[in-house]
Amino acid sequence: MATEERIKRINTVLAQRQRDLVIVLENIRNTHNANAIIRTMDLMGIQNLYIINTLQEPFPINTAISTGAEKWITIKEFFSIKECIEELKRNNLKLFTTHLKAQAVPVSDIDFSQPVAIAFGNEKEGLSERMLKESDENIFIPMRGMVKSFNISVSVGIILYEAIRQRISSGYINKGSLLEEEKKELFNSWVFNNRKS
Repeated sequence: MATEERIKRINTVLAQRQRDLVIVLENIRNTHNANAIIRTMDLMGIQNLYIINTLQEPFPINTAISTGAEKWITIKEFFSIKECIEELKRNNLKLFTTHLKAQAVPVSDIDFSQPVAIAFGNEKEGLSERMLKESDENIFIPMRGMVKSFNISVSVGIILYEAIRQRISSGYINKGSLLEEEKKELFNSWVFNNRKS
């Protein structure tokens, strides 16, 4: 059974968890990137990861890189873009995409104090045209160097930091928290299925 201190920590984390700030990854294949993103999501208090896997290959989990963070977030896998988009719409989530070639708005100009999903494409091609077509807004991180883009895991970290900063500043951080039934379900999972973590 979990100790009183462990239970207190779990409840503290659950109270801050964001249910309506979702990361979407489309066909990410680099193991280091995938697991660094998962680790960052847990540390930033993001609960839901949507994986679009049209290649139908296993998502590359590596606990040495993620440090076991995949046990603390909810991962939903979709085998088509259509299926993922439908889920986003069911949850009333705006879709923000990250793509250098499309017309884009600086990340600091985006309002993250609302239910949103932020989509990132794979390391070579980026997001598909279908995802960009479904986008409510395309966003980018301003850069001042010679290279054209950040590593995807770094991009996720920067954008999530800005999103959480805005949510704390506006007071929305509490509105985005888990529903009571979600907290209860996750609490039971974390206490009874992750005893050694």
